[in-house]
Amino acid sequence: MNLIVAVDKNWSIGNQGQLLVSIPEDKRLFREETLGKVIVMGRKTLESLPGKQPLYGRVNIVLTKNPDYKVKGAIVCHSFQEVMEELEKYEENDCFIIGGQSMYEQFLPYCNVAHVTYIDYLYSADTHFPNLDKDPEWVMMVESDEQTYFNLCYTYRLYQRKNIK
Repeated sequence: MNLIVAVDKNWSIGNQGQLLVSIPEDKRLFREETLGKVIVMGRKTLESLPGKQPLYGRVNIVLTKNPDYKVKGAIVCHSFQEVMEELEKYEENDCFIIGGQSMYEQFLPYCNVAHVTYIDYLYSADTHFPNLDKDPEWVMMVESDEQTYFNLCYTYRLYQRKNIK
């Protein structure tokens, strides 16, 4: 399973329910990587998307504890186990965890590949992602050349779990 995330220098991912920054090239890469695939997110992440709607051209799976939660165009699951059972229907390499923090924390042990946009800036943030550079189970396989968006510098990094499960 894959995950895809944008982090700052502190491995922060969001503040008050929003992404830290919107970089058009990062959005394009996200679209490219996930189009035609399965994306798994928490309810808050879904509700932060444009129109609070599932993303077009993907199988959207949403995890929520609310038993009455429904959203057109998405598969709604109510437990981690229910999500894992749903994911068994799909090719493992086609599944992407896209956020937020609690989703990453729950599913990171089951992911083997991490697509990380690393932004060389410190933001005020209230949600974070585990620092893969400090996790001995993960190794950075590839890092792009430095990119810029106005005054922001960022790179794309591909991490892989050392001992794939």
